[in-house]
Amino acid sequence: MPALAEQVAEPAKDAARNTPDTVGMIVSLGLGLVAVIAVIYGCAWLIRRMTGMAGMNNNAIRVVSVLAIGTRERIALVEVGGQQILLGITPGSIRTLQVFDEPVVDASNTGTSDFARKLQSLIGKSWTAPEPKE
Repeated sequence: MPALAEQVAEPAKDAARNTPDTVGMIVSLGLGLVAVIAVIYGCAWLIRRMTGMAGMNNNAIRVVSVLAIGTRERIALVEVGGQQILLGITPGSIRTLQVFDEPVVDASNTGTSDFARKLQSLIGKSWTAPEPKE
């Protein structure tokens, strides 16, 4: 009888040795998940820092108005050095449509809509209306 009991117990021991450590596997997966989330937050922080650096000199060029004329096509009025330029923007190219010698739209009266103010409050940035030019 003891020999029969050893034969039955032997496969059970082999099965116990071959099963993976469940707790160890869960800890390993959890650490991997934390590492991936840390990499995502790190990339987001880096992109945010790089975007802030690109916008440091935004006084020379200003987007006065943008109009969507299709799902991916837009017309933009950009002010550069006292001139306003009308641009056609598609996913594949940007073309100059017209260069105005004199401003056709007063850039100081744009961006004061309620929608822009509400959007800024939802994003969390404080709203400051652009100062009018004299």
